[in-house]
Amino acid sequence: MLAFFLPLFLLFLMIGLPVFFGLLAAPGLLLWLNDQQRDLALLYRNVYNGMDSFPLMAIPFFMLAGVLMNRGGITTRLVEFSQAMMGHFRGGLAHVNILSSMLFAGLSGSAVADTSALGSMLIPAMEKNGYSRKFSAAITAASSVIGPIIPPSGIMIIYSYVMGESVAALFLAGIIPGILVGVGLMMMTWFMAQRYDFPAATARASWGARGQASLKAFFPLMTPVIILGGILGGIFTPTEASAVAAFYALMVSLFILKSMTTRDLPKVLMEAAMTSSVVLLLVGAAMAFKTVVSLSHAPEILAAWILSLSENPLILLFLINLLLFVVGMFP
Repeated sequence: MLAFFLPLFLLFLMIGLPVFFGLLAAPGLLLWLNDQQRDLALLYRNVYNGMDSFPLMAIPFFMLAGVLMNRGGITTRLVEFSQAMMGHFRGGLAHVNILSSMLFAGLSGSAVADTSALGSMLIPAMEKNGYSRKFSAAITAASSVIGPIIPPSGIMIIYSYVMGESVAALFLAGIIPGILVGVGLMMMTWFMAQRYDFPAATARASWGARGQASLKAFFPLMTPVIILGGILGGIFTPTEASAVAAFYALMVSLFILKSMTTRDLPKVLMEAAMTSSVVLLLVGAAMAFKTVVSLSHAPEILAAWILSLSENPLILLFLINLLLFVVGMFP
């Protein structure tokens, strides 16, 4: 069965079908053709079992926190803070884009939320400031990958659930790499700004203006401090931290900044539910797919084949990354 459903799964990806559809349709179709209806029912039951997890409850809460902050105008305050700090550099808006992504990553932990929140605001501003649409979109997409690295990260929550690792340890390990990615993007932007003569976004802000921007962004910037401080201090679990983050974002938007009303809540909840459902459905489909793969002894077959190529761990790591690079070409 392995020789059939893996190529079928890759075919579904290459023709542009959703990933969760390929994860379910490929093994499901083969089970149905082989008249294995009992295993087919087990496959789709595993979709629910894969999503029925307490740690995974953190994902919709973190998504909700990100949507609340975006709707509450908190994203705008982060951009204004970034612009006050880095807008005077050559290529200033590109640096603002990257720094805003780093800050927003500490609120939502999602590349999709980062792109949708910042892209709609910064891409038109960058075009108006003389940047090409291609560069504006590219720097927004590239900086959005910081979202799943800097905690709270939805990908890290899923990884900890599947592999049995500590969420707190993963969150702590993601801080430095996320900052390094952001600094690396800023260095690349600086070199490109010198070569292509990118403009500065604004004049150098005074210390008073920077202080005012910092005060406006104080409550949003406290979100990752509360999340990481609570988790690492043993005050609450990562799942409880996600609920605290959502509650904190709601209180800040409704009562402190007063940038959102209760009439906005249905739209906020709907948007968060739609985004969360995509992630959770993908996790459930992946768990079901993993069950079929295990029943077909695919891990043993693939391990034997890979070890037959080389036993050098560096070469094996290179081959795995090469495979992931090719698979990642298909959105």
